[in-house]
Amino acid sequence: MTDSQLDFAALDPVNHLWPAFVERLGSEKAQRAVRQALDLQGMRGHQGTLPVLFTETGGLALASTDLVREHTGLNSHGQDMVLLLSSKSQQCQLIWGNFKAEG
Repeated sequence: MTDSQLDFAALDPVNHLWPAFVERLGSEKAQRAVRQALDLQGMRGHQGTLPVLFTETGGLALASTDLVREHTGLNSHGQDMVLLLSSKSQQCQLIWGNFKAEG
């Protein structure tokens, strides 16, 4: 999904997507999904992109940090940040995905 296909201005920033995501998937799977989003950022992204994790599907995308800030007010410039996005409820939450790999 590209930036032009997703209307960031329609998203409502909230603080409850991460707890709901963990409750639905469990802590280990939720953290693994965030690590995969950060891996995508590391492989395909750059300083001007932010990994997006879709909470309903676990799908991943990269979005422009400037576009996210302009349309949501969330300052996503920094390391290890992931934007959780619920397309169903049109909500988003910016989290710091600084999880250590287990095992």
